Amino acid sequence: MKQFDIVITGGAMAGMTLALAVSKLSGGSLSIAVVEPYQADYDAHPGFDSRAIALSLGTVNILKQYDLWQGMAEFATPIKHIHVSDRGHAGMTDIDHQEIPVDALGYVVELTDVGRYYSEQLSQHKNIHLLCPARVSQIERLQHQVCVTLNDGQSLASKLLVAADGARSTCCEQLEVESELHDFEQVAVIANVKTAQAHQGKAFERFTSSGPLALLPMSEQRMSLVWCLKPDQATQIMSLDDSEFKQALQAAFGWRLGEFQTIGHRSSYPLQQSFRQQNTSHRLAIIGNAAQTLHPIAGQGFNLGIRDIATLAESIMSHVQDPGDYSVLSQYQRRRELDRSITLSLTSSLVHIFSNDYLSFRVARNLGLAAMDNATMLKAPLLTRTLGLVAR
Repeated sequence: MKQFDIVITGGAMAGMTLALAVSKLSGGSLSIAVVEPYQADYDAHPGFDSRAIALSLGTVNILKQYDLWQGMAEFATPIKHIHVSDRGHAGMTDIDHQEIPVDALGYVVELTDVGRYYSEQLSQHKNIHLLCPARVSQIERLQHQVCVTLNDGQSLASKLLVAADGARSTCCEQLEVESELHDFEQVAVIANVKTAQAHQGKAFERFTSSGPLALLPMSEQRMSLVWCLKPDQATQIMSLDDSEFKQALQAAFGWRLGEFQTIGHRSSYPLQQSFRQQNTSHRLAIIGNAAQTLHPIAGQGFNLGIRDIATLAESIMSHVQDPGDYSVLSQYQRRRELDRSITLSLTSSLVHIFSNDYLSFRVARNLGLAAMDNATMLKAPLLTRTLGLVAR
């Protein structure tokens, strides 16, 4: 049985960021195993269809603490301006980086680039062992350690097990840590697109009767599209050819960036909110999408997860001799409670307010957007969450 201080299940962005963060803070003194089921090919060109996520200013500040941002900044696209509007109505608000003032409101990175960069970083952390491809098939918790059996027969023992294996976490399922699910009855259609006009670092969130439509600025003058639709509408949209899809997208978004010229590969997934009230258990910590999965309306998903990671890493440093000690896990659970609750409520409320066409909601949200555009004080709560500058 191989002995580690920490075993992390899931080697995607959340799990790998935690491994690198703990390694940095501990000076490489803690041995870490990362169990990842999918063999990633980070040498493949990210291409036109690589997925992208938005990192808030707060997330960037956290990554700087772990010496991870300097390299990431080389392939990150800054968000200089955010435009929020309600399709067919007058209400809108704008947030510009010069109002704060900051260099950027956030940054957009492509996951393939991050994967390649993290792979390079691993070579500098000899205490991190990537077990890939491998899956956790059995977990046994004892008083002072956790024993994990992998599908290839390997046996691992550690003081702390971290579930970073997504919303459908097999670790949480095996250990019967329940998740509360809410179906938004929406489907997200995702693609990378090019427009006639350069985006100039602008991000757009446009609310429609069926759900929000977001465009994030990317490198090479591309934009990352997330279009939330009712399930039957999403099915219809996905069945269109590229020309028909462009016409439908143009009608929904408008002409603020001119004509949509190129549409990349389209994919879709149903939107559900999952939330585990219990983000710790005996010698278990849960982070990222395994702890909570949010609607993409406000781009809070990974940014909330990175605050999980930072808090857990700091909690581990309070008792490096035993990272899975009760004091570590109770500190992590207590510090994350308020931020998780507020962010979850805010995101869910925005979905219900902005994803329908009832007259009362339409009037209220347009008045709200107009008021925010003219009163900095009203903008502050949304701005704080958008920038990720929240207490944890």
